Amino acid sequence: MEPPPPSTDIPPPSPPEPAPRRRPGGRSARVRALVHRAVREQLVAEGYDGLTVDAVATRSGVHRTTVYRRWRDVGGLLADVLDAAADDGWAPPDTGSLEGDLAALNEEVAAGLTEDPPIAMALIAASFRSPEAAEALRRFWDDRYRRCAPVMERAAARGELPGAATDDRALLIAATAPVYHRLALLRAPADPALPATAARTAALAATAGAFTLPG
Repeated sequence: MEPPPPSTDIPPPSPPEPAPRRRPGGRSARVRALVHRAVREQLVAEGYDGLTVDAVATRSGVHRTTVYRRWRDVGGLLADVLDAAADDGWAPPDTGSLEGDLAALNEEVAAGLTEDPPIAMALIAASFRSPEAAEALRRFWDDRYRRCAPVMERAAARGELPGAATDDRALLIAATAPVYHRLALLRAPADPALPATAARTAALAATAGAFTLPG
């Protein structure tokens, strides 16, 4: 993976401090929110090549020294924005059936990939240019996969899955992959029927034991 280009030729004015995922309230939280919004806006408006620490400082109104000290570089900024996305109360939908839950998840994925401004797409694209963003994106997905475990647990309790253990992640990937492929890879127009169709296919495969773990 290509390393990200330097955000500026001017070195940080003081040694950097690591940026923890969670920050206390008050001024620190306000600064973080301003910077995160500026990162998203700058990324959408100018792309990865236009995302610099100086540009984020200007757009956010936060002093560049503060941005340098707290986030170090573009990779640190992107990683913190992605990490913050996991600091929410999101939970998978409960529709009463495996197929319904997967379809509802796909609807959420489609909405995120087609939002305007295209923040999700811009962050995904940036992860191909920044190792720090790529690692943060993997953390985000790991968190989302863990939170989706109740979907399979409920399905198993309803008798929709075989008695043996199911590979939850493989099932979720199979259900959502067609939506990502169409919208993120092909950049094709959204197909309103695709979320439900992909969910139905994955649910039928799961019921037939396609995602049953060996042993």
